[in-house]
This record gives sequence, C-alpha cells and structure tokens, in this order.
Amino acid sequence: MNKFTIDLIPGDGIGVDVIREARRVLERLAELHGGVRFVFNEFDWSCEYYLKHGRMMPEDGLSILRECDSILLGAVGFPSVPDHISLRQLLIPIRREFDQYVNLRPVKLLPGLDSPIRVERSEDIDFVVLRENSEGEYCGIGRIDESDPLNTKVIQEAHFSRKGTERIIRYAFDYAVRNGAKSLVSATKSNALNYSMVFWDKVFKEVEELYRPANLQTRSIHVDALAGFFIMKPQMLDVVVASNLFGDILTDLGSAMLGSIGISPSANINPERKFPSMFEPVHGSAPDIAGKGIANPIGTLWSVVLMLEHLRLNEMAEILFKAMGKVIAARKIRTPDICGTSTTEEVVNAVLNEAAV
Repeated sequence: MNKFTIDLIPGDGIGVDVIREARRVLERLAELHGGVRFVFNEFDWSCEYYLKHGRMMPEDGLSILRECDSILLGAVGFPSVPDHISLRQLLIPIRREFDQYVNLRPVKLLPGLDSPIRVERSEDIDFVVLRENSEGEYCGIGRIDESDPLNTKVIQEAHFSRKGTERIIRYAFDYAVRNGAKSLVSATKSNALNYSMVFWDKVFKEVEELYRPANLQTRSIHVDALAGFFIMKPQMLDVVVASNLFGDILTDLGSAMLGSIGISPSANINPERKFPSMFEPVHGSAPDIAGKGIANPIGTLWSVVLMLEHLRLNEMAEILFKAMGKVIAARKIRTPDICGTSTTEEVVNAVLNEAAV
C-alpha cells in the first residue's frame, strides 16, 4: 500500500471549512479505491495563531513541512492582521523555501457553470495560466524615504533573474507541448516596464527559438490587452505564462469568468520534486461566511485533484474530477455563490456519492 503524508494548513475563515471537507474526501477516496493511505498532519497556523504568538507559524515551521509529501492549504487572512503580514509570514516563505516556482491555475468552464461573459460553448473557456511564483514583483524589496516629510518617496522593487525567468518560460513551453496546446501567450508590458518586461520578452524569444519545431503558435501580448482577450476571445487561449503580479491578477479575472472565485484551484509546484508542493483554492478566507457551512468547496476539491495528479495518483484524480463535474452539471446541488441553496457538506456528499459509483 502506498502511503502519503499530507500536511494540512486550514488557515483562516472558510479555509477551515473547506479543508475539513477535503480531508474527508481524501479519506473516503482511499477507502473506496484502495491501495493508498493518507496520513494527515494538521497545523493551526493562521492569523489567529499570529495574534497569540506574534508570528504566522512557529520558527521551525518550514522544517516541519519539509518532511511531508504534499501541503494542502485553505485560505489565509483576517481583518485584524494586515494582509502583507499574513502573506509574507506564511504563504510566500513556503513558496520560496520549497522552490515552488510554478503556480498553475486552470481556467476551465465546467458544464453546468454559468459564466458572466457570453460564450457559445463551455469549451470556449478552457486554458491554463502558469505564473512565476518565486520572484518578480513580489520579491518584497523596497524602501520608504521620509527624509523630506513633504515629499515622501516609496520605492518597490521587482527582481527578475535569468534563472527565474527562463525556468518558468521553459516550463510553459514544455507544458504546452506535453498537453498538445495550440497556442502559448506571454503576458508582458514592455512598453512601460522598460527593464523587467523587456528582459522577460528577450528570454521568451530565446526559449521560443528552442521550440520552433513544435506545432505551437506563440506571441507576447501586453497584459492590459490580454485582460481584454480573457473576456472577448477566451477561446484563443490555451496556455498563458506570466510574471508573479500579472499572473496573480489575470487568474482572479479568470476565476470571475467561471461565475465564482470559489471554483478555481491552484498548485504551487516544485517541478523537480526536491521539496513538497502546495495546493490551495484561489478564494480568500471570506470571514463574513466562515463557519456558516455555505462556502463553495469546488475550488478546494479541484485543488485536491491537482495534488493527486502531482502525487501520480492519476486514476484517483480522474475519479474525483469526474464526480465533481457530474454534480456541477446536474445543477441541483450548489452553494449560494453560484445561485444555489446547498451547504458545503451537501455538495461534498454529492461528489462522494458520484465517486462511489
């Protein structure tokens, strides 16, 4: 029997609700389909932990996580703790320490979901955004110059290295070729960002030359125009590669295109598998509905699908994805964010019933 250790960080708000259900799904899948055993370690690292201890996780938190096979995270954030603290003391240290330089976010309109934008078929929205996840605009370096109180200056730096830029672009090309994609778009803004994005475009062109034999259409599009393409021509997109900031913004737009930010998954991947990867829904902690049992679990279950695929449990991943899709397509059991009245638990129960068939 294959054993996998999964470290759970429910975090804040509805993160607690959805990770509880994710654990139940994994336990049930292991029972139903055999040959696999999941061992869970659950940690209370969160904004509540910060308010008690003055830090988002213990000093040896990263050493603790290093020993697991995968990390499953709910959501982080609470009004009484500044967002830059919760982000920079938990999520970003995990991503950087474990070199999770690929952030993979599918944008796929599953049958049964209603997009707020007009498309002829659900297949018209079906692409993946690959976001650089370790440097760029989120390097966290800068300074505030208050030497002249009447003219305070703030400098926020963005660091783009050859290594960091080339490896995410190479990953995007490899991913596109491996999955039979017809197009690969690079998000840029080199007309305004005359150092970072000019460099990004240069590396993209260099890597592009190496993949000339592939039957792949490639182009660079300014991120503002690309946001328009997301809405007006989503069917032209297969794979998008973007910097940390651009990828973050574009994928939230992608979530909105699916009808709810509660639907979208994400994977923070260390492709070399030297360190554990981390999987999390895109949605935030939504403290206004925390504990009410109405959070949409689909983003988390989809993240579990990505985690199972990364663990090479492809059959189990396919079972869960198909079960999830059947429940959505039936349009009977759905949470309030997508015009339903069902609870989180009811949605998960329906998915598990389908998975058992």
